[in-house]
Amino acid sequence: MAYIEAEPCAERRLELLSLFCGCGGLDLGFEQAGFHTALAYDRRASSLKSWNHNFESGTALNRDINELTLEQMDADYGGVFRPSAVIGGPPCQGFSLANRTGSLADPRNKLVERFFDLVISLDERAPLEFVVMENVPAIVGKRGGQIVEKQTQRLESRGFEVTQVILDAANYGVPQSRRRFFLVAVRGCENLEISWCAPEPFSDVVSVKQAIGQLPQPVYFDKKFRAADIPFHPNHWCMTPKSPKFKTGELTEGYVAKRSFKTLKWDEPSYTAAYGNREVHVHPSGKRRLSVLEAMIIQGFPREFNLLGTLSEQITQVSEAVPPPLARAVASAVVKYFDQQQSKLNYSGPASQASYPSFGSSTG
Repeated sequence: MAYIEAEPCAERRLELLSLFCGCGGLDLGFEQAGFHTALAYDRRASSLKSWNHNFESGTALNRDINELTLEQMDADYGGVFRPSAVIGGPPCQGFSLANRTGSLADPRNKLVERFFDLVISLDERAPLEFVVMENVPAIVGKRGGQIVEKQTQRLESRGFEVTQVILDAANYGVPQSRRRFFLVAVRGCENLEISWCAPEPFSDVVSVKQAIGQLPQPVYFDKKFRAADIPFHPNHWCMTPKSPKFKTGELTEGYVAKRSFKTLKWDEPSYTAAYGNREVHVHPSGKRRLSVLEAMIIQGFPREFNLLGTLSEQITQVSEAVPPPLARAVASAVVKYFDQQQSKLNYSGPASQASYPSFGSSTG
């Protein structure tokens, strides 16, 4: 996969709080850009197991975000917790157009407001340097009910400069067309005409064939299987093909029958990974569905990443994840923004530097 090269020095490894972390796709992208997630929270046990398995430091804990307090964070951290930034992707089912019954009254929508309540509380304790929230594009539409505008006003009143942008993961090295909304709030600096800019798209688009074309055949699900029983990679397994469609030859490349049977094309990026009831997209061969590993790679996860849990739990984790290369692109754009601030402040002289967050110099 292609990545934005912006490896910062160790001085920039500022601590983050990750809310609604899932298995860690957003966190992985920020780690790759040089940040460090100190605390992460979610309610899905299998996702937390995967997170803690894959990250060498930091801790992901099962906490109800509605009940989470600064005092609880301090206890979990082992001291007064003053993160440099907050990132996260609150549940989006209430906003998603894929949810036909979604509405403004969906209780999950309240979690977006709760995300920003915690942001404001932490910022009151010690000023944050930036905030990144990821969600579905529909959150800024009718179903969003002005929620983004309300939270933007709250952030701007505290001195943040807020940018709203919709990015397609296919433009950032991910072999999948996946449009996502990002709210990026950065701490502004007076008298400097600098704004956060969305990352530039990559020149090359990665196809399904480039991503998974060389993988061996996966194994079919067996209740008795353990991870060690699956050769090549512990996530390279899939459901046994049962539908007659897998035998009739009608599942040709690009064949689509609602969400249940979306057959991928070898020479194009995948459709958006949104797998309900284990309805993983069909492999371009038309003979089976994608393995969990193939779905992970199409989401942009590196092969050394390992999801834990049952087959169904693994599919849910990969479906709900933020593609790490897309997260890294956004994180690297944050690094670039503060590097530009630092350069201007250095040029202006030391008297202006007291208000600048200490990111250090980029080595990338």
